[in-house]
Amino acid sequence: MQKYELKYGCNPHQRPARVYARQGALPIEILNGKAGYINLLDALNAWQLVRELKEATGLAAAASFKHVSPAGAAVAVPLHQAEKRMYYAEEEFHSDIATAYIRARGADRVSSYGDLAALSDECDEDTARYLLSEVSDGIIAPSYSNKALDMLRTKRRGNYLVIRMDTAYLPPEMETKEVYGIAFEQRRNDTPITSNLLCNVVTQNQRLQQDTVRDLLIAQITLKYTQSNSVCLAKNGQTIGIGAGQQSRIHCTRLACEKSDIWRLRSHPSILALSFLPESKRYNCDNAIDAIIRGDEYILSEWQGILYEKPVVLPDEAKRDWIKSLTGVALGSDAFFPFGDNIERACQSGVGYIAQPGGSIRDDQVIGVCNKLGIVMAFTGVRLFHH
Repeated sequence: MQKYELKYGCNPHQRPARVYARQGALPIEILNGKAGYINLLDALNAWQLVRELKEATGLAAAASFKHVSPAGAAVAVPLHQAEKRMYYAEEEFHSDIATAYIRARGADRVSSYGDLAALSDECDEDTARYLLSEVSDGIIAPSYSNKALDMLRTKRRGNYLVIRMDTAYLPPEMETKEVYGIAFEQRRNDTPITSNLLCNVVTQNQRLQQDTVRDLLIAQITLKYTQSNSVCLAKNGQTIGIGAGQQSRIHCTRLACEKSDIWRLRSHPSILALSFLPESKRYNCDNAIDAIIRGDEYILSEWQGILYEKPVVLPDEAKRDWIKSLTGVALGSDAFFPFGDNIERACQSGVGYIAQPGGSIRDDQVIGVCNKLGIVMAFTGVRLFHH
């Protein structure tokens, strides 16, 4: 297949729309459903992310993509009991690739609603079974087991988008796109993200644990496929907060940290103890949990009917204490930090390790804040803007 007619472009009125290969065949095969313009933008960006995550870590990887940025990304690190509860995975899901996707989606479950799932490895029955209970628009993977494909073909009344990616495909070195009739051309961002980028540690505290290196790589690779400006927090093999597409670095940091704080609060004993009616949909539960964490009684009133009893409101002090108990979080930034306020805010969300390009005229000030707070920071020398 050299070209594929899309449902429409970015919006329904943007017709006709298609994708095509300038040379040879398209590296994708649509096994079920009909792809849209944004579906394929998500799929192709997400595929690159999970492929690079697996190459960098050696672990099965997955991503949950929305509007050309990841809502979450993860590798196959075993789930703790609290995480199983947080991610609706108390039923046994044994495979590594299922674990990776459960983590990726669990990073920001509200944002993952209606996602495009991406898997580095074959989609198996465990992963398909988990996806059947989630609101998702489609999936891209290198292959599908027969059972998994049969299951996915029943989703969304038979219209669930299933894409198979050709793992042998190598894109050209140069890439082009058009804006307002003008063609842009650049070398594809094929710079590998490896642990070698973390060698230039510039702070007094220089100790990087093996798990921390893994989490910093996850953050950096995730940023490589996140709309800029962007900051990413990672912990225990997954992203836990992504601040994407902000005009100011401090706003990226605040957004990423706020999302991380919400992720952390989902594991609070009071939240884990919430009891929902058996017929409650997961997305309704997620919205209710989000409203409880934020203390938004107006929004919560919409979801009261799915709870057995009125939830206990978490006092602000209890929230702060629970967030403060999270430590050793890894943070990546796609460009340098211009001011130390980013570090101060990150520290409040448990960040202990940072990877960023460096190159600001205030690098010394930023390093000084890290030293004051005991944070380890490496200068990678590689900016990771993505537009």
